[in-house]
Amino acid sequence: MTFLTNLQALNPARFDRADVLKKLASASRALAELKGLVKAIPNQGLLVGIIGLQEAKFSSEIENIVTTNDELFSGEISPEASINAATKEVLRYSKALHLGLDLVQSSGFITNNHIIAIQSALEQNNAGFRVLPGTAFKDGAGRIIYTPPQDPREVISLMSSLEQFINDPSLFEVDPLIKMALIHHQFESIHPFYNGNGRTGRIINILYLVMEGLLDNPVVYLSGYIVRNKSTYYELLQSAREADAWEDWVLYMLDAVEKSSIDAIVMVQKIKEAMRDYKARIREEFKFYSQDLIDALFRQPYTKIELIERALKVSRLTATSYLNALVEAEFLEREKRGRGYYYINKALRDVAIGG
Repeated sequence: MTFLTNLQALNPARFDRADVLKKLASASRALAELKGLVKAIPNQGLLVGIIGLQEAKFSSEIENIVTTNDELFSGEISPEASINAATKEVLRYSKALHLGLDLVQSSGFITNNHIIAIQSALEQNNAGFRVLPGTAFKDGAGRIIYTPPQDPREVISLMSSLEQFINDPSLFEVDPLIKMALIHHQFESIHPFYNGNGRTGRIINILYLVMEGLLDNPVVYLSGYIVRNKSTYYELLQSAREADAWEDWVLYMLDAVEKSSIDAIVMVQKIKEAMRDYKARIREEFKFYSQDLIDALFRQPYTKIELIERALKVSRLTATSYLNALVEAEFLEREKRGRGYYYINKALRDVAIGG
């Protein structure tokens, strides 16, 4: 069964309902608060790294690709051969998200070539859009409930129309948050790739918020909300196709934006507090304090001697002495891994896990 909607045939006025407008207002406020909070932080890249990893972890979990925070944080700085398969997949998601961010920020658009590049980074192949039939969605009993377009020419045509819909605001004049929900549904319904459609679609969500200026960086992890409400996510995807229940789908996605923004605000505030605390106490206790050191310690929860060497432009011996002193003062924990040591920023790790 195929239920693929021509988005431009929808009437934008149908979303001018009281419940949709109320949820749109609260989601917009939360997202704007998050944007403003992050904007006030000098080094926003620190937040992009840690929050981007959480988005990668949750989005992959929706597809049953599960890793732990410890494996993810340590995997960021480990040799590839030592990282398990699930963690590699999640780290590829993070890289694909940042690749997409670079493409959108440099061009101001989200094109099909960008989308193909993102999926290629995720899946580590160059298969591009589907050219073979056979893709179908089944329920728990094995019954086919939805069949995406099978003809490769139709897939290309639909993706070309979606590309125009994404980038031309005059084609459908609604608030960008509502449009984001529609774009995501259409992309998942076209299902243009053999693999990685869900994760690619969720990256597009974040990139669209950046493209529309609602965020400057990908510092909201919508996938966390979807993980917690996974069954509803799939139910509403299908009911929009079958029953024209677009308002319910839009309300779900607006709630995802609001709740995810609030979660990110809490995380950003905790990271700011931890940075402020470490900065004050390390400056008071150690002559080797520098802002570069603080930035290096908060770039990711785990670090290694060589990373501090490069960040501070010091010798290995000096970097080791700094890190060990911070371990003695209980700012960091040290773990033996193989022939080397990992140094763990306890405060940042706890915020990331709790967030």
